[in-house]
Amino acid sequence: MKQRNYKYLTLITVFFVTVLLISNIVSTKITNIWPLTFDAGTILFPLSYIFWDILTEVYGYKQSRKIIWMWFGAALLMAAIIIIVGLLPSAADRPYQEAYQNILWLTPRIVLASLIAYFAWEFSNSYLLAKIKIWMKGKKLRIRTIWSTTISQILDTGLFVFIAFFWIFEPSLLWTILVSNYIFKVWIEILFTPLTYIITNKLKKSEWEDYYDHKTDFNPFIIN
Repeated sequence: MKQRNYKYLTLITVFFVTVLLISNIVSTKITNIWPLTFDAGTILFPLSYIFWDILTEVYGYKQSRKIIWMWFGAALLMAAIIIIVGLLPSAADRPYQEAYQNILWLTPRIVLASLIAYFAWEFSNSYLLAKIKIWMKGKKLRIRTIWSTTISQILDTGLFVFIAFFWIFEPSLLWTILVSNYIFKVWIEILFTPLTYIITNKLKKSEWEDYYDHKTDFNPFIIN
């Protein structure tokens, strides 16, 4: 079967991967925006969910699966480079080696947490979105995206916070970060739902695509 050439899929892919990589780095900072306390990556990370809804809704699970693996490769490369650079000897007149290690050396652990959590959440979320789209015959996108995020974020946020910050923060702060992350992510999804709806409809018309995964193999380990 001939591969379709989409006008905007590459642009969305680049934006999606960039958002995830940046969010992994800035997650090393814990911030407080009253009354919520969360890792700073949470400010940017929910944008990936919005674009993920768009990807699955317009282009289907198969395309979404490819992009997940692209991000996995990019994230692993980033983590490896950060570790290798951290192990290199620091110049004698450069006093920031300890600061580098204190801040950026947490990034590989955050990347690992993000990979595990996102793998568990994204493939299950994409599967649900694809199946519910068929069941609801492509209608009620608002309900489908909000419902899937509200349910699946329990899995994603719980895994990420536990793996990334366990033994680093006190249990009380860990619990505060978990609850705050969940509330913020769901709130962003709901807030941006009208924009998701508008972008999705415009892409469907522009790309001449509204994919239904009737015959899709949902095995997450198939890359092609």
